[in-house]
Amino acid sequence: MTKFSAVLVAGGVLVIILGATCGRFLVVDNPRKSDVIVILAGEDDRRLVRGLEVLDQGYAPRLLLDVPAEAKIYQWSLMELARKYVDGLPQASRIEICPIYAQSTQGETHDVFRCLQGTANRRILLVTSDFHTRRALSIFNRVAPAAYSVTAAFDPREFGVRWWQHREWAKTNLAEWMKLMWWELIDRWR
Repeated sequence: MTKFSAVLVAGGVLVIILGATCGRFLVVDNPRKSDVIVILAGEDDRRLVRGLEVLDQGYAPRLLLDVPAEAKIYQWSLMELARKYVDGLPQASRIEICPIYAQSTQGETHDVFRCLQGTANRRILLVTSDFHTRRALSIFNRVAPAAYSVTAAFDPREFGVRWWQHREWAKTNLAEWMKLMWWELIDRWR
């Protein structure tokens, strides 16, 4: 075997190993006791379910639910729907709704801290989709330093760490890796 062939084989093995583990790398699920739980705005009801679970498990005394402020479904705003939903929960007195105006996780950090202004929240537990946990944690740590932990809301319809097994998982994996690389190489340094 020539040197070139050996390098090609080693490179191929490395690509296979990185490809097989890249989905798992995106997911961070390490919740810690906190002052407040923040459910990041997003497309998934699984985030709310996970947020209520960690609230009930005593990870924090209160929860902040991020809701896109200007979004509507038919004639109702998401803010109205969220308020109606939260009011019907047994934990309603421990939940606040935070209007989110930003279109990115980086911008959402500013909206979250506007909602938390005037409170002593030094330890914050973020709740987001499993594939989004590593990037969200990195963004919050960089933009608004505090003591963060994160927990993952799993949705097998959208993502799995064995991303190559389903077309949707592969698309989510690729999209999240592009966003993570953009954040780490460009936006983080602006």
